[in-house]
Amino acid sequence: MSYIPHTDAETRQMLRAIGVDSIDDLFEAVPAAHRFPGLDLPAPMSEMDVAAEMLAISEANDHAGDFAVFRGAGAYHHFIPSVVNHMLLRGEFYTAYTPYQPEISQGTLQATYEYQSMMCALTGMDAANASHYDGATSLAEAVTVALEAGRRKRKKIILSHAINPQYREVVRAYHLGRDIRIIGDRGRGEVVDLMEMLDDNTAMLAVQYPNYFGQIDDFSRLAEAVHASGALLVFVANPIALSLFKSPGELGADIVVGEGQPLGIPLGYGGPYLGYFAIRQKYVRRIAGRIIGETVDADGRPAFVMTLRPREQDIKRERASSNICTNQGLMALAASIYLALMGKNGLRQVGELNYHKAQYAADQIDRLDGYSVDRSKPFFNEFVVACPRPVAEINDELLAEGIIGGVDLGEHYFHLQDHMLVCVTETNSKAEIDRLAEILGGLN
Repeated sequence: MSYIPHTDAETRQMLRAIGVDSIDDLFEAVPAAHRFPGLDLPAPMSEMDVAAEMLAISEANDHAGDFAVFRGAGAYHHFIPSVVNHMLLRGEFYTAYTPYQPEISQGTLQATYEYQSMMCALTGMDAANASHYDGATSLAEAVTVALEAGRRKRKKIILSHAINPQYREVVRAYHLGRDIRIIGDRGRGEVVDLMEMLDDNTAMLAVQYPNYFGQIDDFSRLAEAVHASGALLVFVANPIALSLFKSPGELGADIVVGEGQPLGIPLGYGGPYLGYFAIRQKYVRRIAGRIIGETVDADGRPAFVMTLRPREQDIKRERASSNICTNQGLMALAASIYLALMGKNGLRQVGELNYHKAQYAADQIDRLDGYSVDRSKPFFNEFVVACPRPVAEINDELLAEGIIGGVDLGEHYFHLQDHMLVCVTETNSKAEIDRLAEILGGLN
């Protein structure tokens, strides 16, 4: 089957029109030694044979459906209704790009507006953009906003040690070379330690909710202390957890960022993922990314447009606080479809399943000889387990049994050697949890 649409006669006609005798003549200006070499290709195959061979190759890859997954730490295995992908496959969604011409982009603009509205409802913020590449990028952009927001330039950024270590690494890389200090709380991750680090040079303090270890910290006095120092309070939040717990807005946050992957986006090695970013109205003009607003057209009909952000963010590098102007639009659309499908009650049900299944799993593991679950704080769908053997060895044994074990916390926290971060979501059945406990019990 030929995939070149031109007949030989048409090719000769085009060559005559441009004054050459053959296609090879088009490359005379390129020295022969530097032209693309001939390829030693196998004999042609039919489309059916190619499809069969490619399918066989793809089946050599493992994916989440092949295992019982008990690993989280920022990327989670959740159930995704089939309608999410079916909606995304509509051509007008996955080919649309820039909405700078509202007269021909109303569908894209409205979808983005709906995404922003739902993220504001979830986080308790006044405005949201749409969106960033991932949660780590969103946190890095929150630092940019905090540095620009104050009337007097402040240079100190406080990041809780209980924020995802990869997020903290991205923040440091993102702002490398700037005249600022990025400091942590020496490994304890306690809110009281963070509050003691505040001073009149602090631009921002960031915490994670639930924290990297799945725990729910007491933030009752944090916002008051942060705002009294003149700094901004940033929450890095799991959106599924927000279906159950107080929103960051209720807790006094100025900016809420995080990874939107749990909202209908599958696990992927390298993404694409979704960095969400929500903020108080007073700071909205300082953020990167797109913001869509609702207005009316000349005839008084509802219409959607890009709004609020200065155009320098996109086109005048020397005047922009950030040059991030594109977004993960398709992933934001996936999150919108997921949230609309689940609704308030459905999303809460997902959160409840995550919470209760994690409690059950923790109970089963905690009663095993040699294992101990950290119950010093309430936790959502992740919890820390002290193990009797190196986590890498345990995970190798689990993988041989078709189970992906938890994260080895010793890789990022020196004081947590032989500690595993276990994650449980609605996709984990009771049988899988019992099997995990059974195998762990045989490894001590």
